[in-house]
Amino acid sequence: MLVDGHGRHVNYLRISVTERCNFRCQYCMPEKPFSWVPKENLLTFEELFMFVKVAIDEGVNKIRITGGEPLLRENLDTFIKTISDYRPNIDLALTTNGYLLPQTAKRLKDAGLKRLNISLDSLKSDVAAKIAGKDVLAQVLEGINEAIKTGLNVKINMVPLKNINENEINDILDFCIKRQIKVRFIEYMENTHADSSLSGMHGREILTKIKEKHIIKALGREGASPSFNYRLENGYEFGLIDPHKHDFCENCNRIRLTAEGFLIPCLYFDEALSIADAVKAGNISKATEILTEVLRNKPKENRWSEDELADREISKRAFYQTGG
Repeated sequence: MLVDGHGRHVNYLRISVTERCNFRCQYCMPEKPFSWVPKENLLTFEELFMFVKVAIDEGVNKIRITGGEPLLRENLDTFIKTISDYRPNIDLALTTNGYLLPQTAKRLKDAGLKRLNISLDSLKSDVAAKIAGKDVLAQVLEGINEAIKTGLNVKINMVPLKNINENEINDILDFCIKRQIKVRFIEYMENTHADSSLSGMHGREILTKIKEKHIIKALGREGASPSFNYRLENGYEFGLIDPHKHDFCENCNRIRLTAEGFLIPCLYFDEALSIADAVKAGNISKATEILTEVLRNKPKENRWSEDELADREISKRAFYQTGG
C-alpha cells in the first residue's frame, strides 16, 4: 500500500505519455510551437510499464493516461492492452481532446480502456476554434459519438471562461443530459503558459449560471474524487472541479508520471524526481525508493486558494506535461 507523508493512501497513477498536442488551447499552451521532445528522451512503453507494474503491485488500482494529447503517441492501444492484461479489473481511463477518437475509439475499447474524459468547451464552431486555435468542433463531436457508440464510459470536461464561453454552460449541460453522460465544469487553473488575458469563472459563478435554469442539490465529493457533485431536479448529476476550494486537497490520492520519467507529487508544484535512469537500467528497487521519497514529500495542499486571482500564486507548471 502506498501512503504519503500525510497518511493519505495513494491508489491513483496518472501517466502523461506525451506533451505533444494538436490543439493550442488558450488556457494551456497557446504560444507553444508545434514541436516535440525527441523520442530518445521519452521512456518507452516497456519502461513505463516496468514502473506501472510496481505501482499496481503496491496498491494502485486506478490509472489515467494523459498528455498533451495522448492519442498522438503511436501504439498507445498496445500500452493500454499491456496494462489491462496485467490487471484486467484495473480502472483504466484516458483524457483526450477527442479529435482523434473517430479513428481510435474502438481500438481503445478493444485494448481494455474503460473510461474517457473528453474536453468540450463550446458547441459553437467559432468559439471552439478560438479556444483550441483551430477548427475542431465537428471532429470532436464525431469523436464523442463514436466513443459512446463503442460502449466506453464518457465524461465531458468544460472550462468556463469569462467573455468567451460562459454563456454556454447550460448548453453543454443540456448536451450531456440528452446523451446521459456526465459533465464536469472545471475552474480555470491559472498558469504562466496560458493566455494572460484569460479570466476564469469561480465555482460559485458557474453554479449561479446553472441555477438560472435548474434547481440543484449539493451532494458532496465522492471518495477522493476532485469533483464536487450536484444533482438537478430531474435526477441528473454533474460535477464541479474547484481546485481553489479549501477542501480540494484533503483526500488527494494521486501521483503523476511524465513521459520523460518525472514523478510529480502534486499538479501545482514544480518539484519532481526522475525514475528515468532507474527504469532504463532495469533497477526497479531504485525506482521504488524514488517513489517512496516522492510520496513522503507530497505536499498537503496546493498553493491555490479561494482568494481573488490577484492574491493567488500563479503556477509555473506546464499542464501539457502533466495532463492536468
